[in-house]
Order: sequence, then structure tokens, then C-alpha cells
Amino acid sequence: MKVYVLQLGTLGANCYVIETAPAQCVAVDIGGNADKFLDFLKNKKLKLTKILLTHGHFDHIDGVEEVRLATGAEVYIHADDANKLESAEKSLATHIPGERFKAVKEYISTVGDSFINDGKLQFKVMHTPGHSTGSVCYICNDVIFSGDTLLRLSMGRTDFYDGSNGAMHNSLLRLSMLSGDYIVYPGHGEETSLEFERNNNPYMQRL
Repeated sequence: MKVYVLQLGTLGANCYVIETAPAQCVAVDIGGNADKFLDFLKNKKLKLTKILLTHGHFDHIDGVEEVRLATGAEVYIHADDANKLESAEKSLATHIPGERFKAVKEYISTVGDSFINDGKLQFKVMHTPGHSTGSVCYICNDVIFSGDTLLRLSMGRTDFYDGSNGAMHNSLLRLSMLSGDYIVYPGHGEETSLEFERNNNPYMQRL
């Protein structure tokens, strides 16, 4: 599985592009800089078919609508975060002075744990609330795209309006109990591994 990473948007959130078949790909989170993202697809000669959102905060969705319109890609988000796609306030865009919110007009809502297929790959949607009520991780083969749930040696903030320390605790526990090791691609910062986080992340060690 070939994975590319781009830092996009005001906060430089990680956007991941995953090749799912020859000349075909999906993206996990597009936090802004739609032109840069589209240029990347053109240079790599990739067709984008799906956009998988780990949650609905503006720094992970800011480029989505422009890319959706340009590519026709389907957008997936958990039902509990879907309202953020159409609200500057709920997406937290109003927290950044001058941030211009771009509502996402069409999307597919997922519920609970489910699966999304694309090309030769299958992505398990693992509902991991805590950072937001609709936060998810996407698991594909030996890789976890963890959004702002699990970060290298840290975890996502839980002090926003729909965050929850208790829910985050349960979500990290679910991740820690997964069998075996995984490469972890977080929403911010450097990649890591699940085993490294089990052994070194202070939030996981408290579980």
C-alpha cells in the first residue's frame, strides 16, 4: 500500500493519499490548500474516488468541497460529526480570525463501525469518540489513520464543545487492545506505531 502525506491548511494538518488501484486513490482529510492537493493528483496521475474524514473540524475539512467539486469524489464522515460540514461554528472555523469556512454540500454518513471499499483495499471505520463525538479511525491492512484520536506520544484535545475525556479513554483503550502492531498515521505530527504508543504514550499507559 502506497501512502503519501501532505500538510495542508492553516494548521498544517496531515492529509494522506492512499493508492487503492493503478492510477486510483482515496484521501484521508483535506484541511485546505485545494489547489496544492489537486496539483499533487495531477502530477502523480491519480484519480481521486473517495475522501474519508476522520472528523469534522475545519483544519481537516477546509479543502474538501473544492476538491469534491473538481474530482467528483465521494465524501464520508461519521453521522455524529456530519453537522460540522455545514457549520463554521460547529467545525470550529470561527476560532481562527479570518478563516473562510467552506461548507461541504454532499456527503455520505457512516454509523458505528463499518467498512468502505475502494479498488483493492478495504478501510474499516472504527468509531473513536473523544476529540469529537463523531471522530473515527480508518484501519487498512496494518495501518491506522488515527485523525486526532491518537497522536505520537499524545492524544487529541478533549476540551472542545463535544469532546469527552471519558470517551477518549475508551477509544484509546479500544485501539490499545487491537491485536498486533500497526503503523499509525495521525492527523498532526509524525507517524508512529501502535506498539510504540502502547509502551511510551502517557495517555495509553494510564489505561
